[in-house]
Amino acid sequence: MTDHQDGASAAGPDEPAPQQPSSNPVLRDALRYGLILAVAIAVVGMVLGGVFAGWIGVTSALIGTAIAAVFLGITALSILIANRFIGSDLFVGLFFGIVLGGWIVKFVLFIVLAIVLKDQPWINPVVLFLSLIAGVIGSLVVDMIVVFRSRIPYVSDATLPGDKR
Repeated sequence: MTDHQDGASAAGPDEPAPQQPSSNPVLRDALRYGLILAVAIAVVGMVLGGVFAGWIGVTSALIGTAIAAVFLGITALSILIANRFIGSDLFVGLFFGIVLGGWIVKFVLFIVLAIVLKDQPWINPVVLFLSLIAGVIGSLVVDMIVVFRSRIPYVSDATLPGDKR
């Protein structure tokens, strides 16, 4: 007999704490390199925006890069936050709730920003669009490189019968 009631498992003194998913370092690297990329895109965008559109171009490049960085960071951050609940019996529901909540926040934020920034005199739409697109494409490239270099096995978090952690 065990001390556990109704099949619920609780980490006792002889049971190890749940292991964090092996995807966490990959997500942290994607955030770190994505931030470095966003700074580089902001600098290049500010210079080019300043040359072609003056101070309005500089402002537009900064706003476009910030939008790209925030939107692309929300997903990775929501997964990292959700992975903190891996030992919980409600992990699956919490995980998908947190990640879906992040997507909903991005959707609502996008609609609000589109309405607020539409036809503003201090925004150059071409510079804003190009810096936003550069941020999205650059982030996809960073994510691809980080994942390809991660060396995570296909079944990284599996526990076989008889395995001890």
